[in-house]
Amino acid sequence: MVLTAIPVGANPFTGSSPAFAADESPVDPPLFDETQGGGSVRVNVLLDGRSDLSSASEAGETLVSYDSLPMVTLRVDRAGLDSLSAMPGVVSVTEDIPVEPTLNESTVKIGSDKAVAAGKTGAGSAIAILDTGVATGHPFLSGRVKAEACFSVTDAAYGATSLCPDGTAEQEGTGSADADSGPCTTVGTGCSHGTHVAGIAAGNGTGVTGAPARGVAPGADIIAMQVFSKFTSDSYCGPGASPCVLSFTSSQIKALEKVSAMKKAGTNIIAANMSLGGGRWTAACAADPRKPIIDTLFAEGVATVVAAGNNGFSNAVNAPGCVPSALTVGSTTDDDQFSTFSNRGPLLDLLAPGTNITSALPGGAFGTKSGTSMAAPHVAGALAVLRQAYPAKSVAELEALLKSTGKPIAAEGGTIPRIDISTVVGAGDPIPAPAPDPKPRSSRILNDTNFTIPDLAVAQSPITITDVPGQASKTMQVQVKLTHDWLPEVKVDLIDPAGKAYPLKATGGAQTGGTLDTTYTVDASTSPANGTWKLRVEDRSAGGTGTLDRWSLTVPTPFVSTAVTAIPDPGTATSEITVSGLAGKATGGLQVDLDATHMYPAEVKIDLIDPDGKAYPLKPVAIGSTIMKTYTVDAASSPANGTWKIRAEDVSAGATGKINGWSLTFPSLENQVNQAVPDAADFSSATTVSGISGNAPKDLKVFVDVTHDWLGDVALELKDPNGKIYLLKESAPLEAGGNLKKIYTVDGSTSPAAGTWTLRAYDVSAGGTGTLNGWSLTF
Repeated sequence: MVLTAIPVGANPFTGSSPAFAADESPVDPPLFDETQGGGSVRVNVLLDGRSDLSSASEAGETLVSYDSLPMVTLRVDRAGLDSLSAMPGVVSVTEDIPVEPTLNESTVKIGSDKAVAAGKTGAGSAIAILDTGVATGHPFLSGRVKAEACFSVTDAAYGATSLCPDGTAEQEGTGSADADSGPCTTVGTGCSHGTHVAGIAAGNGTGVTGAPARGVAPGADIIAMQVFSKFTSDSYCGPGASPCVLSFTSSQIKALEKVSAMKKAGTNIIAANMSLGGGRWTAACAADPRKPIIDTLFAEGVATVVAAGNNGFSNAVNAPGCVPSALTVGSTTDDDQFSTFSNRGPLLDLLAPGTNITSALPGGAFGTKSGTSMAAPHVAGALAVLRQAYPAKSVAELEALLKSTGKPIAAEGGTIPRIDISTVVGAGDPIPAPAPDPKPRSSRILNDTNFTIPDLAVAQSPITITDVPGQASKTMQVQVKLTHDWLPEVKVDLIDPAGKAYPLKATGGAQTGGTLDTTYTVDASTSPANGTWKLRVEDRSAGGTGTLDRWSLTVPTPFVSTAVTAIPDPGTATSEITVSGLAGKATGGLQVDLDATHMYPAEVKIDLIDPDGKAYPLKPVAIGSTIMKTYTVDAASSPANGTWKIRAEDVSAGATGKINGWSLTFPSLENQVNQAVPDAADFSSATTVSGISGNAPKDLKVFVDVTHDWLGDVALELKDPNGKIYLLKESAPLEAGGNLKKIYTVDGSTSPAAGTWTLRAYDVSAGGTGTLNGWSLTF
């Protein structure tokens, strides 16, 4: 017989998890119907804390108590339900429902053969199999069943008897979960499921006649846990199907609690496999009584791997796969299609082979089974392999690796990854972040992090300048955008790195509430350029609040000539600036700010000469009534460093002039955003460019500074003012965590330079977070 996974759940046939309002009963409503007429029912009572156990236990007969959880399993009648319904501290009351248990080609399909060839067998980790027990002496399991435990209910009202060898509800030690001995021998093939599951996760066929080559993690240890009971009632087994084996939720929770205790005691358990389940859940099941212990295990570094179920639901899974911290697994066929029986939907995390899987059976045999029960242990074994490959990674990071490296299988609304561990393990160690690229020198620095302006308090936002020698500019521009309920009560100051304050806006004035978007010019020539500048916004009167949206500073260019040079009549004058400290080529948006005068500007020809002698015409003869202006030059083919010259040629006698001074600015707009990149989500940061005409250069440089727990999860893209997307960085599973400081070059020649450019950083899979420290555009 083929056993599938259909677990218990609170409200098992509802479409989403019940959320109890303060004035609603925590008791699952169908329980009141079941206890009409004097009947009783097994219930799992989840409490706020263990201090509530004593009062809750008075509502009925205690059937199961727990070592650490705020929970008790009771048999209650209608009066007991009424008592629990009105009792403070009761979170949920759900039925303790009994449910069913839900290899060669499959392990090759997911790359296990390559992982083993790379020496990654899962050695050093253990996998807990919560199932129908395991044939501990089976040659495919090679003596690697290192611990056993049995949690099996006897309850005459359900026709249930314990499958623990000593007949009790709980037993530990050798033989307590052996599917080849004891009461399991009285249920036919009923106890075969767990052995099959264990073989998929960690079987080893070396030297075993007729065996598959291996399970996924042939070096991992197995913790065998019997969580099923023998049922002799057709009411639960189905007409003519008794005896059968079914599992109570309370038994599963006791086993998960034991896994937690073993983990704390030093057993290196990486996963608890639950190839069982039931119900139909389209949303997270917050009231499921297994959720607290599954959450606890996740925090302790143990993944609870759950079969999605075999009902063929297109938008739902079984419980406990609906618990958000569980890792829920669906089934695929040999040709990477969804198995027809597999549940799917938004709660599904991963896919693995689950159709016609060959593995161990009790009695030293082998056989084929299908189901999401067979898919789940592929994932449990994969986690053991990844743990060996990446011993320092958290279980969340290992899960994220499986998701980010899997083969995408089309599903409604997107794709679901089918695991492929060879892409992570077979390729070797994680790739560290590359050596940092030097950050381009900034001409304007922006901080667009929102800061709240509290009532009668101060908000401060920093900008740090690091690469400008000497003093700040005599004409430093400070652009400020903020909103406030009442602008006249807002005072704004610029604070230099030494603490000196430059007043920008005083209180008072004719403004009302709204937006302030203004550029101020400050003579900051007595302040050091380098260091942390702050914009200080003070609310000086009660009754209103606001937000500092963004602010920016222009950074003085160090490439300036103040030498006055006469322009002969007629003749040629040159003025030089030496540029140093920059890397590579100059920019496609080089700005030349020229201060020159002449009696007859039309007879003057102006050129910019690069360090290699190449001339860039700025102003031809006979055009223009002034030569004092800012010119933009596409100098992307010229070296940045070296001696640049302005050449002014007077082509006709009769008038004179002079070059009063000039400067070169390599436009680079930096955004010191310093914002979180959320897990499995995205963050966007915008920079508005003005004052640069035409299109962006062919070699637009985008510098990105991002830190992340796992840089392989991070993808980066740039959006131009017209919405065109430039891909900067794809996700790359083997990239390790760290700090990425990199310059990306894109051909921006079809994009307008002026307008709003947006950098989007997105985390493609769960299991790590990071920070976008800053980014810049160099034109």
